[in-house]
Amino acid sequence: MVDRRVLVTGLSGAVGSAIRPALEERYEVAALSRSGVDGVPDALNFRGAVQDAAAIAPAFQGVDTVIHLAADGGAHSTEGMNAGWDAMLQNNVIGAYNVFAAARDAGVKRVIFASTGATVIGYEQESPWRELVSEDDSTTPASWPNVTRDSEPKPHSLYGASKLIGEDLARFIVNTSDMSIICLRIGGVGARDVVNGVRGRSIYCSHADMAQMAVKCVEAPASVRFDIFYVVSNNKYGYRDISHARDVVGYEPTGSAETAEKA
Repeated sequence: MVDRRVLVTGLSGAVGSAIRPALEERYEVAALSRSGVDGVPDALNFRGAVQDAAAIAPAFQGVDTVIHLAADGGAHSTEGMNAGWDAMLQNNVIGAYNVFAAARDAGVKRVIFASTGATVIGYEQESPWRELVSEDDSTTPASWPNVTRDSEPKPHSLYGASKLIGEDLARFIVNTSDMSIICLRIGGVGARDVVNGVRGRSIYCSHADMAQMAVKCVEAPASVRFDIFYVVSNNKYGYRDISHARDVVGYEPTGSAETAEKA
């Protein structure tokens, strides 16, 4: 079903690698990166840094959907989520705006923006969510309220804060254009499809579930103009709400921290 072109930034990263096979089964996949992506045909392998608006503009021509994953300062960053603010500002804020604007100007129908669960990680400093990620199983609560798309954001890192700015830029673009933007607050997706540490039992997202969500968002009806979805698997100790994504785009995670391989 190669009836549309999907442009992906950050295709070589952990999330990009997780969703790439599912995308390539269904769409013509193009890549935008600083130095090119292995295995992508030259005609679809665009080069440019997202902070350079002029350099990236050609990549968006003829594109149906953009999946914007490229960022600095995430969980896999060697500098950590509070280091390298200058790079985060350039790539996560200015870069996000440049991607949104280039997509809008090229007539792209939708951008899928990789936000992050780090936008609400502060809940893990408070009861009862703190006990969910504690090494002491004796304190695990019997029940707890989920954090939803309408819950107050609680970033505890510059990375999380920069992604919230990206979400607000997405709202601005949607409010002033015909383009749709879906923001994905992605959980624990690693290069290996495993559960990492005790926090992983709450935030783990399998590669299959991440890929499912990407496809669901590409295929979502035009009536989905702006939305925010949490992307985690069906974890027994999860606290990030997935019912909204189920209701709006039909997301049905099949993985769980309980059945996945442990790191």
